[in-house]
Amino acid sequence: MFGIADYGAFVAAIIIFLAIPGPGNLALITSTGKGGIRGGLAATLGVIAGDQVLMWAAVAGVAALLAAYPAAFAAVQWLGAGYLAWLGFKMLTAKPGAAPILNIRPRQYFRQALLITLLNPKAIVFYMAFFPLFVDPARHQGFATFAFMAATIAALTFAYGLLATLLTYFLAERMRANPRVRSTLEKLAGIFLIGFGVKLAVSR
Repeated sequence: MFGIADYGAFVAAIIIFLAIPGPGNLALITSTGKGGIRGGLAATLGVIAGDQVLMWAAVAGVAALLAAYPAAFAAVQWLGAGYLAWLGFKMLTAKPGAAPILNIRPRQYFRQALLITLLNPKAIVFYMAFFPLFVDPARHQGFATFAFMAATIAALTFAYGLLATLLTYFLAERMRANPRVRSTLEKLAGIFLIGFGVKLAVSR
């Protein structure tokens, strides 16, 4: 199909990768908890937009450029780590009743998730290594093959984001009546964001 070898395995691999906990998942869940379904869907679209930029950057050979200039790779890596850690610190030190760290307007949820996705340079390398595994050299159709792969990833990400948003919203509605639980979950989210930032910074 469009030069993709074993499309079923390609879809299964994407679903597994989507379910792995990471900064994007955390941004989606936190946005839903703060901004409801609109916030969660806006964050989902932000993740999709960021992924599309990284995927096409990988196809264009940006991974090779980053590999040739380690300093540039490290700079973006540290920038992403710092951004995640800053968000986590703000959530961790927020006082009860303070304004949400992730703002209520969907446009800002979109921007927040977009930045979190884009500031992970290793994702470009991942896509550069992942795509060739499912490209059939004998039936490869160039741009059409990569476009179909990118569209598949976007559709699966949206379906996953919608499901995660609805589940998170349902649980959040039950917990809003208990401010202590809400505050504890926000602190935990901050700790995890700092952890993701540290992991991104120290892993090479």
